[in-house]
Amino acid sequence: MLQNNFSSFVFETGTDEAGRGCLAGPVTAAAVILPFDFKNAFLNDSKQLSEKVREKLRPIIEQEAITFAVTHLHPEEIDEINILNASMKGMQESILKLSRIPEFIIVDGNRALNAKLGLKNKIGKQFSNSEIELLKSIPNQSIIKGDSKYLSIAAASILAKTYRDEYMDKIHEEFPMYNWKKNKGYPTQEHREAIKKYGPTKYHRMSFRLLPEQLELNLF
Repeated sequence: MLQNNFSSFVFETGTDEAGRGCLAGPVTAAAVILPFDFKNAFLNDSKQLSEKVREKLRPIIEQEAITFAVTHLHPEEIDEINILNASMKGMQESILKLSRIPEFIIVDGNRALNAKLGLKNKIGKQFSNSEIELLKSIPNQSIIKGDSKYLSIAAASILAKTYRDEYMDKIHEEFPMYNWKKNKGYPTQEHREAIKKYGPTKYHRMSFRLLPEQLELNLF
């Protein structure tokens, strides 16, 4: 059973992201504040759950959460500020969207939430000084494998994963040859063979190595 809170604060938010290692599509982040006494025996890190279980848990999380928010950061912004910064920025944006300001933040990983605040990006949301100060004012803790330890981070991981999968299913209809409905933009052999054959799309991350060297050599 995962733990409810890391801190003693009632309004603690967990945050996580999905899609960091993909070649196409957004990196998607979520933030969730659950009731202090929230319980669910099935809630766990989204990577440990089947798609069917994740889809069943999503409406439960959305209905029972005190507040939640989800953010997509698209390839153009990922290419501009890099994927690590984009992942963190997506979580920061999600926290700012919450209907209640959290008293404490727990984030999956080993990087502090307020790292690289106020990037001078040209694409996507630019934080105001007041938003930067607000994020800086909230105590936060990064937790390695936090999505398998704390309910709110696990809930955020499920929302991030299911919303991103839904987005990839939608753009699959526009470019079915890449089979994003199945691979969700991850670097499978099938996906890379499609990139080799058809080239990249507007949904591909051009700052990523889309093809390994052996496939690049075959292009000539």
